[in-house]
Amino acid sequence: MPIQYYIYLCLALFSIGIIGVLTRRNAIVVFMCIELMLNAVNLLLVAFSKMHHGAALAIDSTTKAGIDGQLFVFFIMVVAAAEVSVGLAIIVMMYRNTHSVDINFLNRLKN
Repeated sequence: MPIQYYIYLCLALFSIGIIGVLTRRNAIVVFMCIELMLNAVNLLLVAFSKMHHGAALAIDSTTKAGIDGQLFVFFIMVVAAAEVSVGLAIIVMMYRNTHSVDINFLNRLKN
């Protein structure tokens, strides 16, 4: 499968994520859009890693080149899991204080 298909798919997913972050008011939907953007980057990293590994494999059949992108994806997934746990804790506390998950109500938490 050509790399351009992966690039177009990741571009579409990342664009949907950006549009969702900029236009939505619900905090849970905003976090889902951020996760969508992270997954688009992960997919692109794996696609480039696979392409690089295939090129290196054609030269040397015992190479380990091209797995760096997959390691980056693993670390991105760990950071995303930590971000989700902290973000959901903030959303729960926000809901307890304001009885809403609307982002516009975050200004009320200053007082």
